[in-house]
Amino acid sequence: MPALDTNILVRFIVQDDAAQFAAAKRLISRCVADGATLFVPVTVTIELEWVLRSSFGFGKSDVLQTLSGLLSSRELNFESEHAVEVALQLFRQSPADFADCLHVALAAQAGEQPLWTFDKGAGRINGARLVAKT
Repeated sequence: MPALDTNILVRFIVQDDAAQFAAAKRLISRCVADGATLFVPVTVTIELEWVLRSSFGFGKSDVLQTLSGLLSSRELNFESEHAVEVALQLFRQSPADFADCLHVALAAQAGEQPLWTFDKGAGRINGARLVAKT
């Protein structure tokens, strides 16, 4: 199964570079026509959210809508897909960063909780615990 890097997904989503968008669209279309499912590593998912937010000004609702749409695509197979879905739910319900939500979801999926952190925002996620700095 071929895998996609963050930059391919970014170009496909934001279409900010016509040549790269066309190349990404051709690649994805060719793989889908060949019956291939495209693999999205969990690290790409984290980076994709960060790039969309920090480089392209996507707000939280835009990120949620974009990632939810990608997750519902039959052509994409996300690594740790259930944890990504849980992370999106946590992200929707909390002020924490998406990456922190995904860290908590991956720890829960592995049966390893709580996720200890110094990050006050992450510490408010169900499944995380804030470490006291005393």
